[in-house]
Amino acid sequence: MAIARFPVVTIDCPDPGELARFYGAVLDWPVNIDDDGGWADIRHPDNTTMINFQRVADHRSPGWPGQDSPQQMHLDVDVDDLDEGEAAVVALGAVKHDHQPGTTFRVFLDPAGHPFCLCSD
Repeated sequence: MAIARFPVVTIDCPDPGELARFYGAVLDWPVNIDDDGGWADIRHPDNTTMINFQRVADHRSPGWPGQDSPQQMHLDVDVDDLDEGEAAVVALGAVKHDHQPGTTFRVFLDPAGHPFCLCSD
């Protein structure tokens, strides 16, 4: 017997609505933002996966690839075409990081400064 329906990731950030709209657009998932803007989430349409975003006072963005302010977690998003994926996430507000350590993935920073990767085989 499972004790949970599915895992949920919660990401600390300065503006939950902004980050939920960003990742909602990247994944094409619906966005929900609470009334005071301190919490937001996105959910896969079949309700099997969810990502939460919570406001944290004095949020410090991770300093990837350094460890002065470690990333602690990041999202990998599989895409069919890295060039098309890059153009799409940059148009949504992501920034391509200067440090690119691989060829089958690309590292970006979301609007709150969290690193995430677009991956392709």
